Amino acid sequence: MRAGISTACLYPMLLEDAFSELLKLQFHEFEIFINTFSELKPDYVRELRLKAKDTGSRIKSLHPFTSGFESFMLFSDYERRFLDGLEIYKRYFEVCNLLGAEIFVLHGKRSEKRSPAADLQYYERYVRLFQLGKKFGVTVAQENVNNFLSDDPSFIFKMKEHCGENCAFVLDIKQAVRGGQDPYRICAAMGDRIVHVHMNDNMPGSDCVLPGCGTMNYPALIRMLEKFSFDGDLIIEVYRKNFTRMEELVSAKHVVEELL
Repeated sequence: MRAGISTACLYPMLLEDAFSELLKLQFHEFEIFINTFSELKPDYVRELRLKAKDTGSRIKSLHPFTSGFESFMLFSDYERRFLDGLEIYKRYFEVCNLLGAEIFVLHGKRSEKRSPAADLQYYERYVRLFQLGKKFGVTVAQENVNNFLSDDPSFIFKMKEHCGENCAFVLDIKQAVRGGQDPYRICAAMGDRIVHVHMNDNMPGSDCVLPGCGTMNYPALIRMLEKFSFDGDLIIEVYRKNFTRMEELVSAKHVVEELL
């Protein structure tokens, strides 16, 4: 396990500027949050990769800006739109290859009226996307997200049971807390298919603060992850409103590193 950070922490700063600022703070493990179509251009992506290489850094994962559209593009009843959506997501996988990123973070479908048949369709669509990612050497990992189907630990558990080795998960602590869920229960549902963790903290009155600024029992979480033989990375992901000084990110980094 290694400690890293998401460029989303400095949103709405331009991606390349956020990346540079975080490098100055001696972060060397990253999740890149793509914010718009122009940031998918090969020349732009190669500049990010070169900047990472020059500083001995690694880009581990990529988060798409189209997460909010995945219900419509990938998980509706309209098969042709799903097929077109796969073509769009191929471009993300190509960008992952250019960046050296191994993991692609998926939000999936928003919560709505559900049925066993609807869940089954979701799992089958996800497996097709997962297998497409594998052709590019990329793991498509389902994140638990508030107000999405993945917010429910029982949905996550059934997804893992149905998809078997054709699935992977990103555990996000703040998303669990925001949805009124126990993050440890979400973690247990994901089990040995967890490949990535978004690290943040929480306390009464705030579902997202920097690691070390809340009441999260991190040692218990680490023990659970070790039980599942987790060997991924712990990526700090908070919002810009959750800190005032850049130095606070460095302190959070030290908190996460001490867990390792």
